[in-house]
Amino acid sequence: MENKSHALAAGLFVLLVAAMLAGLSLWLTRDNAYYEEYELSTRDGVSGLQPQANVRYKGVAVGKVTRIGFDPQVNGNVLIRIAVNEQAPISPTTYAVLGYQGVTGLAHVLLDDAATPYPALPPGPGGLPRLPLKPSPFGRLAEQAPTILAQADEATRRINQLLGDGNQQLLTEALGHFSQVASHIDTLTRRLDASVAQRLDSALAALPPLADDARKTLQSLQQASASVSALASDIGRTSQRLNAEDGAIDQISHGTRALTHAAEQFGSTTLPRLNRAADDIARAARQINRTASGVADNPQLLLYGPGRIPPGPGETGFTAP
Repeated sequence: MENKSHALAAGLFVLLVAAMLAGLSLWLTRDNAYYEEYELSTRDGVSGLQPQANVRYKGVAVGKVTRIGFDPQVNGNVLIRIAVNEQAPISPTTYAVLGYQGVTGLAHVLLDDAATPYPALPPGPGGLPRLPLKPSPFGRLAEQAPTILAQADEATRRINQLLGDGNQQLLTEALGHFSQVASHIDTLTRRLDASVAQRLDSALAALPPLADDARKTLQSLQQASASVSALASDIGRTSQRLNAEDGAIDQISHGTRALTHAAEQFGSTTLPRLNRAADDIARAARQINRTASGVADNPQLLLYGPGRIPPGPGETGFTAP
């Protein structure tokens, strides 16, 4: 009897401790917040979403998923019921989308606000308000997968067609033609460079003789100018002697001999100088006229130099036109 009483006391103590622990856990995990329920209806799959999954509003946990089933109003749609904290700012612009956590594949519900309000959805059979559920990125990718695969298949087919044997041969021939054209262009460029260099060298070589001729012409003009200056000086001195006091006019009766001497001096000195000056001036004028005529007839004379001048009348090799 005594053993049974001890066992009963031990059992009651264990039950009392278990009840206290359960009550403590319930007290510690109690949630005094008030929740509002909403429904989400979608045609896409909800793989990875489980009851008790988190509901987040812009990243903040505001509730959990309470039920996952099928929508009795729309055949084939999945109905998700969520409980959201009443303090969450749910508005007509709020929408839901499924989010996934890394590589685990676990899904949760994300709530966010759009720029403009969504059309109001009719409540479900239970009278709960419904929120629009946008397709997730994975859902959109799954919907577009057939189109993407078809485009990839078409692109692969066109690449194979582009890289066919016939096109490869045409491409090889085109590259060969490009190589030949580049070689011809290089040869033509070298020839042009050589031609330009030779022409410029000949033109530069012809410039010094032309400069020498011009320098000689200027020297002749300077000599002619000096002769004219000397002539003018002589004429001035003669005029001074004629007009000087006790000169030839005043002493005409006694200046016959001096006048004769002056005439001889004029004939022996001044006239030869005048003749030489006139010859130099005429020669310079002919050279200038010849140079101007040559440049006018052949402007290339300045670049390529004077060519061979045909013989004139009275010169060896002259032929009458």
